[in-house]
Amino acid sequence: MTSAATALPRLGVGIGWRAEIDTVVERLPGLDWVEVVAENLCLDQLRAGHLPESLRVLRERGVTVVPHGVALGLGGAELPDPERLSRLATAAQALDAPLVSEHLAFVRAGGVEAGHLLPVPRSRDSLRVIAENVRIAQQELPVPLALENIAAHLAWPEDEFTEGEFLAELVERTGVRLLVDVANLHTNRVNLGLDVAAELDRLPLEAVAYVHVAGGIEVDGVWHDTHAHPVTEPVLEALARLCERALPPGVLLERDDHYPPPAELAGELDAIRAVLEGRLEHV
Repeated sequence: MTSAATALPRLGVGIGWRAEIDTVVERLPGLDWVEVVAENLCLDQLRAGHLPESLRVLRERGVTVVPHGVALGLGGAELPDPERLSRLATAAQALDAPLVSEHLAFVRAGGVEAGHLLPVPRSRDSLRVIAENVRIAQQELPVPLALENIAAHLAWPEDEFTEGEFLAELVERTGVRLLVDVANLHTNRVNLGLDVAAELDRLPLEAVAYVHVAGGIEVDGVWHDTHAHPVTEPVLEALARLCERALPPGVLLERDDHYPPPAELAGELDAIRAVLEGRLEHV
């Protein structure tokens, strides 16, 4: 098991690789790394050593590629699925990735797929189950695992911890790394009244592997984490608040739909760099 204190390489500023914008991603100036959804890769091709052409080009250029899972469901009561773990492990090896990431969420129960990343009850019983699932995953993965906080539209009545407390306890028990999604923190602030600054103070920031930034939209008082709209100022402010506490090893822009012109994507990456550079000026 890899300890949260184990140093990982600095990733820099990156973007989520999507097949729809693969050539755009290749041409973005100053790109340090990309993240690819593991479920979007063909497992048989990975096992045969074949990558999508764009990812091959990026790898040959020295761009780091990190696999990001969306369907493992470590927050469920069932043990992690061996085939899904194998996909993550195979992707990590094929991409020579320094780590893999997944969500702290449950996505299925009793064989029924939710079709969504659902929040876990932040209870002691839930923590015990999730910690065991994380340990199993860590044993099967060849690289460190980072878990992402999700965007939620509900909270469970049996919650005994805040989000930050729950993540901190999970890190303490398992040594898992954290993928902090500041857009999801903003979502939970709008939808659930989460105090972003207080939760950042509760997180073990030394365990942060990298950070997600994404856009969304508010409709009738509910924030939707769409990944299809421009990044808003409150999300960049949440990133800045995190950077005031600790400079993350990497920050990644997510975009999954309604892709803007390349210049707009580059501009959003520049806005992220400006936040990081503002933090560096005060180090």
